[in-house]
Amino acid sequence: MDDEVHAERLDAAEEGIELLRDGETERAIAALGRLAVAQADNEYAHFFLGNAHYAAESFERALACYVRALELAPRYLGARVGAGHALRMLGDHERALRMGKEALALAKDDPDALYLVGVVLFQRGDNAAARAFLKRFLETGPELEVALEVEGMLQVIRGEIAPAHGGEEDDAE
Repeated sequence: MDDEVHAERLDAAEEGIELLRDGETERAIAALGRLAVAQADNEYAHFFLGNAHYAAESFERALACYVRALELAPRYLGARVGAGHALRMLGDHERALRMGKEALALAKDDPDALYLVGVVLFQRGDNAAARAFLKRFLETGPELEVALEVEGMLQVIRGEIAPAHGGEEDDAE
């Protein structure tokens, strides 16, 4: 597929992308859903529809959209990372980790893939491996908010601060 076709497909998704950027998640879902039906072969429609469902915390729907984008474009790095995060949020760390590693096989220094793998490993308690990926992620120069989040994980790994649990134990206090 040539660059012109890619540009046309991305342009077709622009309305939904703008709605998503503006925080209009439900309207973005509607617009991108219409596009995904009208242009069933448009990987961008499915990817950004996945992003909209993810923003709405509908992780199973997000995953289905990302998977469809990957069926249409198997080397779509963003869709692979998106699928990994949806799997992570669904608690399927094994498959999330596999998605992240597949993304890194496509682009070994991709910041989003490094973050995904590092966070999944951190959540699984594999601190030595998580540290390596999270440090590599920080070397990519991420935005401040995400860098601070990752630095917090590294502080937990180093034992400098206790992890926040947010479970029933905390609720009882």
